[in-house]
Amino acid sequence: MASQTQGIQQLLAAEKRAAEKINEARKRKAARLKQAKKEAQAEVEKYRAEREAVFKAYEDKHLGTKADIDNQIRRETDAQLEDMKRSVAQNKQQVIVRLLQLTCDIKPELHHNLILQKKLHGEFTN
Repeated sequence: MASQTQGIQQLLAAEKRAAEKINEARKRKAARLKQAKKEAQAEVEKYRAEREAVFKAYEDKHLGTKADIDNQIRRETDAQLEDMKRSVAQNKQQVIVRLLQLTCDIKPELHHNLILQKKLHGEFTN
């Protein structure tokens, strides 16, 4: 019976050692996975930075910098304002004359609805 107990004890000890080895292997596997994940993340960040740099260079080459765009918009706006000022200066007198004509030279006429109403009722002869 002692040999059976000793055999069982040996089996239990072997089982315990096997469980410890399995746990250690799982820990090593988890550590390798964590390390691989960190390396992959670093690689992704490196790739992202490279692509950002390529895009920024493309954008600067084809579109210009933000300051260039701002300056271009400012120049276009100034040119449009100058065109408007020239147009106002050229047409100012004509507009004033036309407004004065419309407000001062009044030709009294009956409203066309009143003319129609009088024609229908026979009160208006033209």
